[in-house]
Amino acid sequence: MVPHDSARPRTALVLSGGGARGAYEVGVLRYLREELPRRLGHMPRIDIVCGTSVGAINAAFIAATADDPTQQARRLERNWRALRIDQLIDLSMADLFRTVRLLMGGTPPAPRPGELGAGGLLSTGGLQRFVLRRVPWKGISANIAAGHLESLSVSTTHVASGNTVVYVERRGGELPPWSRDPFVRARAARIGPQHVLASAAIPVLFSAVPLDGEFHCDGGLRQNTPISPALRLGADRVLVISLRHLPTPHEVAVTGAEREQSFPSPWFLFGKALNALLLDHTDHDLDRLHRMNGMLEGGIRAFGDRFVEELNRVLVPLRGQGMRLVRDLHICPSQDIGALAAVYARRERVASGLTGRAIRYLAGEASEADLLSYLLFDGDYAADLIELGHADARAREEELAAFFAERPVLEAVS
Repeated sequence: MVPHDSARPRTALVLSGGGARGAYEVGVLRYLREELPRRLGHMPRIDIVCGTSVGAINAAFIAATADDPTQQARRLERNWRALRIDQLIDLSMADLFRTVRLLMGGTPPAPRPGELGAGGLLSTGGLQRFVLRRVPWKGISANIAAGHLESLSVSTTHVASGNTVVYVERRGGELPPWSRDPFVRARAARIGPQHVLASAAIPVLFSAVPLDGEFHCDGGLRQNTPISPALRLGADRVLVISLRHLPTPHEVAVTGAEREQSFPSPWFLFGKALNALLLDHTDHDLDRLHRMNGMLEGGIRAFGDRFVEELNRVLVPLRGQGMRLVRDLHICPSQDIGALAAVYARRERVASGLTGRAIRYLAGEASEADLLSYLLFDGDYAADLIELGHADARAREEELAAFFAERPVLEAVS
């Protein structure tokens, strides 16, 4: 077992959700594993991995291959490049009738053969087979036991209550002190494919998945960017990869004018609703982290180095854990992934039959196709997003090098 060096900060990789957009995260990981080490002179250490939705799939793979960081990103990239949408989401006339019946209020049918859950509009048997076969699941526990990784968390949404459930696999097995928020629960678990598939079950589109006898769906409904679990698991610095492009003022003006010229379709609005549910939490979570850091830094300047220690003397009995300064770095797409999906689907013949027709319909004539960007599990499209993630990470090399610098964390207070 590799013990944690107390002089080295614990680093968490936080992976957001967004369906097929998750290929972007692979490109960032490839830069971290293949190019950044040449700048640092060593492989950057990742101690904690936290994922939600598609980020949970990537997080599980990273945890399962933590013993082989040099090949980790390329292996994950090969998985994404091998995707074929008509193998993962293959529409049939039966699916159309099923969808109409569900939308008209019909009783959800029994799970399809080979599927874990029920109630979604789309068949997810192909996606489930992909997750089952492509992640070396036994490696998660083995790597945590060997010290290649300290902990992995996967967030889901409990369907009946709407609460967030954070499943944690951690060295030693026990949970650290957790939030007393009544809407968030943490459970120790040996994380497997069902936890990840539940976390990735986009509401309405994909079937909810049973865990411990209860149905769970996409963790991104309440916790799309799992920064809080990373902090609870002891992270001193968090690298957050989100899947939402932050538009420039010019982009806002141009796309706003285009939307005013045409009445948005229901599917266009559904894509925007998914963005609001699954992508828009990151800025709020990071802003809260920055406010906490600012408060601690101000307290130290005003009252001295013992400020945080004295504050935590009061806070720990109230909230179960103290506060500390936490460094963060946020990487997000430099281009609108919905727009990339629209361009790609109009340019390439992605699939045939009903699946292909549905893709072309969702691409439409608009400049962006947000709903399609969640569903376009196609290897060539994934390759485009991987290259975008890699380029965006390379553009942040100076910040990443400073972030991963191996030095004592003088500002961290336990």
